[in-house]
Amino acid sequence: MLAVIVGLLCLLGGRAVRSQDATGSRFVCNAIPPGAEPGCGYGPTGNRVQSSSPVEDELRNTIIQLRETILQQKETIVSQQGTIKELNSKLARCEAAADESSQGKARGHGSRRKEYGKNTMGDLPRDPSDTIDQLGKTMQSLKGRLENLEVRCRTSFSALTPLPPELRDLLRQRLGALETQLLRKVAELEEEKSQLYNETAAHRQRTESALNSLLERITELEKSNNAFKSPEDFKVSLPLRTNYLYGRIKKSLPEMYAFTVCMWLKSSASPGIGTPFSYGVPGQANEIVLIEWGNNPIELLVNDKVAQLPLSVSDGRWHHICITWTTRDGFWEAYQDGERLGTGDNLAPWHPIKPGGVIILGQEQDIVGGRFDATQAFVGELSQFNMWDRVLRPVDIMGLANCSAYMPGNVVPWIDANVEVFGGASKAALEICEDRAFDS
Repeated sequence: MLAVIVGLLCLLGGRAVRSQDATGSRFVCNAIPPGAEPGCGYGPTGNRVQSSSPVEDELRNTIIQLRETILQQKETIVSQQGTIKELNSKLARCEAAADESSQGKARGHGSRRKEYGKNTMGDLPRDPSDTIDQLGKTMQSLKGRLENLEVRCRTSFSALTPLPPELRDLLRQRLGALETQLLRKVAELEEEKSQLYNETAAHRQRTESALNSLLERITELEKSNNAFKSPEDFKVSLPLRTNYLYGRIKKSLPEMYAFTVCMWLKSSASPGIGTPFSYGVPGQANEIVLIEWGNNPIELLVNDKVAQLPLSVSDGRWHHICITWTTRDGFWEAYQDGERLGTGDNLAPWHPIKPGGVIILGQEQDIVGGRFDATQAFVGELSQFNMWDRVLRPVDIMGLANCSAYMPGNVVPWIDANVEVFGGASKAALEICEDRAFDS
């Protein structure tokens, strides 16, 4: 630009010389100092030229305009240089981040940092026209790099590659905040869980306490009504020969065509143990009776028909006795302590046992449920009185006698709630097998 201005000045000066030569005058061109006024010429003697022509005024105005234009272009160039440097810096960072996410190789990263970290503009030339050309080339280069960066960013995002550092830092901050909120929520839930657990534990403790109190109360009530370990572990004691001590089975019998009756008994009475049990029905007080009266042997009565049994139980010890009977031919069997000691037949053959009667322990009935005779009363203790509506096998009877089997009667089971006592008779706890072992 300066060369253009100098050339223009020389051209104008040449024209002025030629015009002066034509009129007989001459002009001398001297170098103008940078701070001097363009219109004030200096002669060889250093004296200032006082007069000026229109040509000089025109030249002076042109030079002033050119100087202003040069200053404006200089300011524009400086501003553009700063903008380009800032763009270079940002592009270098973005390209480095894109290269890290797409390639992930250290050597590639280093080479690109060297490539993009340099100044794209380079060293600006001294000539203003060359500077403008260089600025244009630099802008084109920046535009190309921006387009290339956009393509690589789209490729990186489509491949789900890692984000640039700025976005990665922002994402890390957001994730940290979410993690903090999540931990706080988890802590609140843990606290609520602990409170709920404490409330549940307290409620469970109160419930268990109430259940324990209820269980203790039930146990006390059971003890007041039943002092036995199990419903069948008891005995009925009939200590005197009277007509008012007896026990009664609450349950009656159905119609039966066979039966088995078993019991444990203990007696030392003489003469005869009396009547361990009797079953009477309307119209027949001696439907089933087991009796030892006076010096007679133990007898079994069915429908008031009699069979003598070869049993002996008046030694004051516990004995297990079983009697079986079937209506077919009136066949019967007698067992003592598990052994069959006698059999017979023709005892009320083809007679069914009538239902709806009364079972009395310790007394013989002259009418259903009453009119007892003291001379026929049983003196001793009874336990485990059970009846079945069939004939038990010998092995079953042996199991009952040696305490190796427990088989309650299917018609009359021996349980505390099923037995009533009257007239001073009593019920007491008894584990028959232990007591029998102690007796033996």
